[in-house]
Amino acid sequence: MSTPTKTFEGSYLGDNSQLSDDAVLECKICWYQYHPEDGDADQHIPPATPFSQLPDSWRCPQCDGERDQFMVVDDH
Repeated sequence: MSTPTKTFEGSYLGDNSQLSDDAVLECKICWYQYHPEDGDADQHIPPATPFSQLPDSWRCPQCDGERDQFMVVDDH
């Protein structure tokens, strides 16, 4: 299988190795931003949890979009 190429700016295409621990990602469907320093209290994700460490079952809390629907907006 070939290595995927970036198809739109900021896409990480599910490759967690491309993300820093403090990267902010945004849902391309509803524009919800996941900020690691905040976590996700509704889904019991504690603050300081990097996007790359979210469980596979985690979905956008606003639109229920899958993790691969997120794109990098800020990667310090």
